[in-house]
Amino acid sequence: MTPQRRRVLSLLAAGPAAIALPGWAQTAAPRTEAAAKPLAWPTQPLKVLVGFPAGSTPDLAARAISEALAKNLGQPVVVENRPGASGNIAADLVAKARDDHTIGVLINGNLTVARLLNPKLPFDPAKDFAPLSLIGTAPLLLTVTGSAPGTRPAELLHWVRGLEGKANYGTPGNGTVGHLGMELIKSKTGITAVHVPYPGNPQVINAMLSGQVQLALLPPGLALPHVRSGKLKAIGLTSPGRSALVTDQPTLRDADVTGADLEIWTAAAAPATMPKAVVARLSAALVDAIRAPESRQKLLNVGWQAVGTAPEGLANRMKADTAQLGGIIMMRGIKADS
Repeated sequence: MTPQRRRVLSLLAAGPAAIALPGWAQTAAPRTEAAAKPLAWPTQPLKVLVGFPAGSTPDLAARAISEALAKNLGQPVVVENRPGASGNIAADLVAKARDDHTIGVLINGNLTVARLLNPKLPFDPAKDFAPLSLIGTAPLLLTVTGSAPGTRPAELLHWVRGLEGKANYGTPGNGTVGHLGMELIKSKTGITAVHVPYPGNPQVINAMLSGQVQLALLPPGLALPHVRSGKLKAIGLTSPGRSALVTDQPTLRDADVTGADLEIWTAAAAPATMPKAVVARLSAALVDAIRAPESRQKLLNVGWQAVGTAPEGLANRMKADTAQLGGIIMMRGIKADS
């Protein structure tokens, strides 16, 4: 037997994979991919930090969806209030969390203009958060003390103008939408009220009821019980038209105030370091929780129009509001310590 014949026979014995024919590319045998492992998350309760006191609208939003979210995740959801610095204390804790089980329910200011107000802030909204979902939106309601004379929006606004700098207005902190919105309204109406910050809107309302401040931009869900009881009076909503939340209230446009359209919102965000797979899982669970009929009704009851967006939807809203609110900051020269 010739050497060439012996080589051919040995190749045939080795099987087809060992034969390389001239002009033909060898093709590797297909490999069976290992089945994708299910995401082992969450493994412990989810902590939700809120930057305002119990009873504030962000707190109420967090608690309105917590039961449905816990059901979706299969783990308890613990809402923890860490008020202070216009919500930025909680926002900073969220940005620095590294346990992959801590998120925040934050407001416009924390996720948009915080760094514009204070360049020394220890977190950057544009870089340090992973957007999860927009939870709810609402207009604000410009309210005055119940002792103000008149009932029509124009009459109440005329009364405030007549105070000529002797009026105070309350907000849940410097740089919040209540603060920036009031400065915008002042620029459109000639009101000269002085800003007085408080830890949260419940404290603002208490200050109005006791006469320490004369007006405020408040979430309708908190303000309306006092408006309907006569303890406060409403001038108008910051929405361009009547809101589904408060169909019986006028708008600022009804009082001939234009260019002051504004909306508050609250949203869920995670640390930017949270793994993408966890962000996707958590965002989907949040959207399902927010849009669940029972949660929608709970949110409506505490003054929020339920939304529920993918991370991209919240990211786009953050960019748009940074532009709008940033313009007010520049126009009025607002700083974190003002």
